[in-house]
Amino acid sequence: MASSSRMESDGDDEAEVEEEEVEHFDDFTLASSWERFISDIEAVCRQWMADGPKNLLKKDAREVSEDLYKVKSELKFSAKNYCMEYYFGNKNEGKVIDWNSTLHDLQLCFGVKEFLVIAPQSASGVVLDAPEASKLLSAVAIALSNCSSLWPAFVPVHVPSRKAYIGIQNMGTVFTRRFEADHIGSQVPVKLMHLEGLYELFVSKFAYSTLDFSMHLFKVHFTMKLTYRSLPHDDDVQGDDPNVTESEIDLGGDTHNRTQWDDDCPWSEWYSAEDPIKGFELVAIWSEKVVESSLEMAELENYSPHEAQNWILSPNMSSSLTDSSKGNRIGFASQLCLLLEALNMSFEAQFMEDFVSVENPGSDNLKSSMVIPPPTVIDRVLKELFHDGARFPDVAAAEHKTARAIKGAPLESLFAQFCLHSLWFGNCNIRAIAVIWIEFVREVRWCWEESQPLPLMPTTGAIDLSTCLINQKLHMLAICIERKRQLNEDFQDCIGSQDHSSPQIEEDSLDEDSSSIMQTPGENFDGKRDRLYPEGFSWSGRAYDAPESYQSMHAPFTQEAPLMTEDMHEERLHAVEAFGNSFNFSAQLEKEILASDMSAFKAANPDSVFEDFIRWHSPGDWESDDKKETGSSKSPAIEGSKADWPPQGRLSKRMSEHGNLWRKIWNDAPALPASEQKPVMDPNREGEKILHYLETVRPHQLLEQMVCTAFRASASTLNQTSYGGLKQMATKMDQLYITMTSALRPLQANHLSPSSETIEDIRRLCGVFEHVEKLLAIAASLHRKFLQASRLSEAIFSDCCSFYFPRMGTSSSGDNAQKEFDKKQPVRAHERLVVSNMFTPPTANQSWRKVLSLGNLLNGHEPILREIIFSKRDKISGNHYAARTPTIYQEEVETYRMYTCGTSNDLRVALSVVSCD
Repeated sequence: MASSSRMESDGDDEAEVEEEEVEHFDDFTLASSWERFISDIEAVCRQWMADGPKNLLKKDAREVSEDLYKVKSELKFSAKNYCMEYYFGNKNEGKVIDWNSTLHDLQLCFGVKEFLVIAPQSASGVVLDAPEASKLLSAVAIALSNCSSLWPAFVPVHVPSRKAYIGIQNMGTVFTRRFEADHIGSQVPVKLMHLEGLYELFVSKFAYSTLDFSMHLFKVHFTMKLTYRSLPHDDDVQGDDPNVTESEIDLGGDTHNRTQWDDDCPWSEWYSAEDPIKGFELVAIWSEKVVESSLEMAELENYSPHEAQNWILSPNMSSSLTDSSKGNRIGFASQLCLLLEALNMSFEAQFMEDFVSVENPGSDNLKSSMVIPPPTVIDRVLKELFHDGARFPDVAAAEHKTARAIKGAPLESLFAQFCLHSLWFGNCNIRAIAVIWIEFVREVRWCWEESQPLPLMPTTGAIDLSTCLINQKLHMLAICIERKRQLNEDFQDCIGSQDHSSPQIEEDSLDEDSSSIMQTPGENFDGKRDRLYPEGFSWSGRAYDAPESYQSMHAPFTQEAPLMTEDMHEERLHAVEAFGNSFNFSAQLEKEILASDMSAFKAANPDSVFEDFIRWHSPGDWESDDKKETGSSKSPAIEGSKADWPPQGRLSKRMSEHGNLWRKIWNDAPALPASEQKPVMDPNREGEKILHYLETVRPHQLLEQMVCTAFRASASTLNQTSYGGLKQMATKMDQLYITMTSALRPLQANHLSPSSETIEDIRRLCGVFEHVEKLLAIAASLHRKFLQASRLSEAIFSDCCSFYFPRMGTSSSGDNAQKEFDKKQPVRAHERLVVSNMFTPPTANQSWRKVLSLGNLLNGHEPILREIIFSKRDKISGNHYAARTPTIYQEEVETYRMYTCGTSNDLRVALSVVSCD
């Protein structure tokens, strides 16, 4: 029993041992986690290779830069998540251009075209552990080798600020290229600040360390790119430095420090704009050359940038060009937006006084949010508007050819200047506008009562009905003031000359006054000096029963037609429509003018009859009997002879009707020259009517006209800007006027309501205006900087238009990251002097900022960035890389390549080395 039990126990032990051996059995046919990770990478790479660039672009490829795209895939290994990205271009043929500005950082550092980057999905995005980085890179290298892919792969390491990478590339069956990049952020060795030290650093990677590099020759391919940046002006520095006092600035004697860039621009009267071009970056590129010694590199450091083969220029644009936030906008567009808000609020009151009256129930809300400038500011504005000696200039050349399509006031007129001042008065709120308008009307009334000329308004000419109604009223008021002043002077002269003038002098003065008051028709006159009526030229006119003397008729001097504004024309038109198309009613409306003309005609032609007046005043109402051939020629000597006298014909039907009003007015009109007639237009009556309109105009009607005039005047001000031959800017201005004409047309109908679609349309117009205003500032700045290099200004402005205009007014792009302006222009040989002059030598205030240490100075400026590519090329056959190399590999290969980028404060080095595995 004991033995049997012992045997059983031994059998149990053997079974347990067998079970333990089965549990600890390693099945090497199953893949490990690392192998599965390699398999996942391989599957993704094979899929990308099978798709190719064209199919990847159709799927989920994302644009990184010009002709560079990427796709990504997420992977997992050892409880960590990784992201693998494949960067590729749509055009992969050809050699990578070393200094192409659109290259990716890794393309520039290592000279690759398409590549992989694998990194952990962490906050830093880099691999902090060196063994993990090596294992990760090995996995990618094995996967790419399994795919027979020649893509280089990179892994970011250390910390993000160092921009450090390690990488590997399988170049075929024999050779492998390894990559490494790192960055020195401070305390760069002095030797590495100079070209000689960088050259020796590169040579040390392949030469024996015991050699004296200065005594041996090594053929190294070298190319360099230097970037220069113009310094800011001293006025900007002084404005930021609180320790610089005003007296110190004055003692400096440099007027450039106290002037703005846009002092000579037309908008400088109203605001000072920020220069949209903060400066320039110049890139000087030395083409590839072979350098054999460090001494040659030392000499190259003393070369002038003018000896570089290529110059490339790019402007540093202000960030405000794409910033549409209200707080950062200063210009006409921002103030026009405020004026539009005032228009929207103008419907809340019946009169302008209601916005400033203490009895207005809504005035408390207005007072709390809208501030009125102090009286001193109001006085200053009124003095600028009504200063002595201001006369209406000729602004035909200043305004755009389509400006008259906008129903506003001309730029240099009184109302236009009032609107421009209102834009900057009290932040253009409705209360401030009400205050300045009330004071403006008071000044206008003072000019009327004191018979003082109205500034900036013409005192002659016809009323321009294409302008706004207020401008028409002010023009008519200026004429009324002038006529009122003339009547007062004539009255005073009459009183003073009654007791001291002879009858002959009175007759001469009468002739002079007649010729100065009465209008001269476009015909010549002939007559006799002893006649009592004004002089005229011979006019054949006797309708019936001509006397034997064949006396000629004389065209008289007549009074000017009464001036009428747009609303007066509309009133007359409504009256005609109300009474129908009655000929007699029309004559009734023109009764005063007809009576004046008939009296002057009778005085000039005492023996005339009604038919004579009709043939002179209204030839269309005289029907001639053309019995003779119309082709018969008549000389001036024959015309008016007995053969043609009296003229044959009759009055028209409407003039022949019984009870014709014209004939009645003719019968009642006395024979009186125009100089002795009562003026057709009473300047005192019309002037008071105009002032009544200005004092009682509805707020929304005033603001509607102010909006139209402000847009027109602002655009006309900007249109005076000198920007050279930039045709694109001229096209933008033309388009702006067309847009303004269309958007402002509804304001002319006076049917606007608060919060209507028209308000929104004009608000969008403000955005368009802002865009054009910014582009105009760019054009003006470029024109001043490139007066002697117009091609550069045109090319840069074209880039600005294509880049900024679609982005202006948008807070962000589709990927929530606003791209920066990075367009560059090559500089031609004859333009280099103009560009180099922009890099003015540093002043005394700027010389202390940085110690010069890099060489290759441009007018005293050292490069802000120096980039160099060293490379060494060898033939594979017969060198130490491989004893026996297949014929297919017997070609020149870039065995060593080093890219350096840095300044005197930092240095980045990227090295790639080809080795034989």
